[in-house]
Amino acid sequence: MIGSSFNQLWQSTGLYGFMGMVEGFGIGNLIMILVGFVLLYLAIKKGFEPLLLVTIGFGCILSNIPMGYIAGVDPSTGDAGFIKLLFDMGIASGLFPILIFMGVGAMTDFGPLIANPKTLLLGAAAQAGIFVALLGALALSFIPGISFDLFAAGSIGIIGGADGPTAIYVTSRLAPDLLGPIAVAAYSYMALVPIIQPPIMTALTTKQERMIRMQQLRPVSKLEKILFPITVLTTCAILLPSATPLIGSLMFGNLAKECGVVNRLSDTMQNALMNIVTIFLGLSVGSKMEASHFLNLNTLGILVLGMIAFSIGTAAGVLIAKLMNKLDPKHPVNPLIGSAGVSAVPMAARVSSKVGQQSDPQNFLLMHAMGPNVAGVIGSAVAAGVLLAVIPFMAG
Repeated sequence: MIGSSFNQLWQSTGLYGFMGMVEGFGIGNLIMILVGFVLLYLAIKKGFEPLLLVTIGFGCILSNIPMGYIAGVDPSTGDAGFIKLLFDMGIASGLFPILIFMGVGAMTDFGPLIANPKTLLLGAAAQAGIFVALLGALALSFIPGISFDLFAAGSIGIIGGADGPTAIYVTSRLAPDLLGPIAVAAYSYMALVPIIQPPIMTALTTKQERMIRMQQLRPVSKLEKILFPITVLTTCAILLPSATPLIGSLMFGNLAKECGVVNRLSDTMQNALMNIVTIFLGLSVGSKMEASHFLNLNTLGILVLGMIAFSIGTAAGVLIAKLMNKLDPKHPVNPLIGSAGVSAVPMAARVSSKVGQQSDPQNFLLMHAMGPNVAGVIGSAVAAGVLLAVIPFMAG
């Protein structure tokens, strides 16, 4: 009797699950829990995007606890864990990305882009990594053990925009089975911008180029800031309706901020709504780092392609900025702001400014870098719309 009770107690422990004695659990879960602790370390100790990595890291830990079924369904009761409910409600449905874009719009000042419209080209150039990664995903399918169709390739490619909500939205429509690794890759690279981008930026520029001081931006009127979101939405609705869910929510949030008559709504989107959705989204993304779904060749291929796409996007922005200087030497652009064309707002702009000040401490590039940075947000949403419109057509 005592032995039977002890055995039941032993079988209910996490250690029993880590040993692979329960179906669906094993040593892989322990490995992923350690990965979760690494993410927490990077967030807390190193300060790498803590809003993302704290929630993603903790979600990873929770989802890999044996027999906790926090991110899955308990086979004995049929009850879904609370993170699974969050994932189904907000990630699988594509709702959380829309709400995040609304909050981003309410927090974003498009003034630097309006004042210097040519930085839109830098945001567009940084999306080059998306289409390179798409082709790379199709090429990887020739390797035994890796299988990506056109829908999966499009979802992987969008990681290159360094825009987590956009990656989730596109993947939920094209390749829902890849939501986990793609969401993790997109948000991980967003958080690791301060590590990934500087070596690329310095390798492609000279010290003299990094010391270029740009002209002060002109003041932007309130009317311009009100007309901008309306104009962008109208243009998108006419030319690319498939991008309007993302662009529309982004521009609605921005219009609420700039019009000045719905400050309560704008404040809610910037703070309460944004914070709540960030918590739910981070935990949900982390839950997809469950060992049984994460430790495989497909996931490894996605992580590698995501890194390549992000690096190419960074490099393309820098190189286009250098080309602009060749074409218009009278109005030089510091090539470092080209790297901010990836839509990791505002981290990429801060990195551009920091690298610039390493060469010239009195060179303040932050506001100039915000132009391509916010252009990158629009660019990634437009690229998403293109993929959502073209891929089903090509596959059909």
